Amino acid sequence: QVQLVESGGGLVQPVGYLRLSCVASGSVFSIYSMYWYSQAPGKERDLLATITNWGNTEYAESVKDRFTIARDKAKNTAYLQMNNLKFEDTAVYYCLAQTGPSAFWGQGTQVTVSS
Repeated sequence: QVQLVESGGGLVQPVGYLRLSCVASGSVFSIYSMYWYSQAPGKERDLLATITNWGNTEYAESVKDRFTIARDKAKNTAYLQMNNLKFEDTAVYYCLAQTGPSAFWGQGTQVTVSS
């Protein structure tokens, strides 16, 4: 089992920035890849960014020039640096950890982009 706790969300103005954190606990040795998703009200949960155990990253087209995913294995933490935020980035942001056949979600952190 892996437990994930996200933090770092909040209210930010357009073109502002935030850094989200996702701290893992439990069987962290078994985590292969970590992911960040977002879910806007009334919409499906969308994959934004992926980072593998070897540090390979992938991004959704909508965020690839604005968001950066990173991982600090020593701190069992994944990050999502979000720059140049837009109104449409308003959503709940979730962290996912993949451990072979299993996947674990965090509880989410709210990001609101508003002027």
